[in-house]
Amino acid sequence: MKTWNDYKNHVKETDSKAYMDIQENECLANIISALIKQRNSLGISQRELAIMCNMPQSSIARIESFKTTPNIDTLLKIMKPLGLSLKVSEI
Repeated sequence: MKTWNDYKNHVKETDSKAYMDIQENECLANIISALIKQRNSLGISQRELAIMCNMPQSSIARIESFKTTPNIDTLLKIMKPLGLSLKVSEI
């Protein structure tokens, strides 16, 4: 049985665009997971976070369930009340 990393390596060798898509999605998943983890550790509901961010609760829910991809402005807006920041580094 192949692992996820085996599959990614295969895609990397055969389809560089698909590999870049995988990497992008993994990065986004890591960011969203960090948001959810921090929100939960602070004991903040989606509704409370939405109020802090002046946005609908449904938007927070769609982002957390990966039904929509937030733009950078929205990410920063959500991160601030959670005490998070975005760090950019070279791969």
